[in-house]
Amino acid sequence: MAAKRAERLVNLVIALLGTRQYVTAARIRATVPGYEQDDGSERADEAFKRMFERDKAELREMGVPLETGRTSAFDTEDGYRIARAEYELPEITLTGEEAAAVGLALRLWESAQLAGAAHSALVKLKAAGIDVDTSRAIPLQPRLDAGEPAFEACYAAARDRRLLEFDYRRPDEDTPARRHVQPWGVVAWHGRWYLVGLDLDRQAPRVFRLSRVVGAPAVKGAPGAFEPPADVDLASVVAGQVTGEEQLVVVRARPGTAVGLRRHAIPLGGADDGSGTVEDRLELRTTEPQALADQLAAYGPDVVVESPREIRDAVITRLTRLAAMDGAA
Repeated sequence: MAAKRAERLVNLVIALLGTRQYVTAARIRATVPGYEQDDGSERADEAFKRMFERDKAELREMGVPLETGRTSAFDTEDGYRIARAEYELPEITLTGEEAAAVGLALRLWESAQLAGAAHSALVKLKAAGIDVDTSRAIPLQPRLDAGEPAFEACYAAARDRRLLEFDYRRPDEDTPARRHVQPWGVVAWHGRWYLVGLDLDRQAPRVFRLSRVVGAPAVKGAPGAFEPPADVDLASVVAGQVTGEEQLVVVRARPGTAVGLRRHAIPLGGADDGSGTVEDRLELRTTEPQALADQLAAYGPDVVVESPREIRDAVITRLTRLAAMDGAA
């Protein structure tokens, strides 16, 4: 939203909250800054009417209880006001951790699909006197959808109940396969994003990790094409299909490297690599060791696996294969 328009809407809300009587459009035009002033021309009148209609629609879309009516039987035209009792929030009390959690959610919602709802929620909380901390550190860090190109299409399709088509590469397959899905929702689980839905080719519920979606998903058909099961619990579906016992993995990383890895690692202190260089020891947890091996191999010589042996061997195998391919080229 342009700054001038936002300022005009704020001025309009303030003006309509400050009166119990209905205020006519003409009075609003004369008193609220930002509207086309009356110079007697048809052009100015039309410009004001269009602007005012857009502003009313936007306020109502934002949930502002804009009322239309007349103060007395002698009024000759409708006016507008905002019912203060319906607009104001009840008293809200958040603990420090709850306020930090709200801040975390706002960071999570900073996507094209969710930013409007997040901004509206933040404005309402601040208006109620709640200090929402969007920067305070708490022991959670979401993987934002900006790192998952498929997020917005999957989220929008699930929201609008539209079919999805996309290419999906499983870790045990060399080439992606086309999938046709009724998307029920998108959920975060153990630091990754998953799409839950009905796989139309297999006629069974399936879970798809968004990082394995190849290219841009295609949204098909009209909205409202299906309804998810009424009692579906997305997190439970993911937990049931993303199987595997959690493993602890300890790695050594050169200082200043592997920034992405450090975001979800526990630092264990420094360790001498034998040449006098002190490396950082990090502890990682995973239920998908092969996917983690892929990630660790991508860091090349900057990261070395200490334990367990299986992960170390898996990384070495990947690096050996890459070296052979490079030599063959």
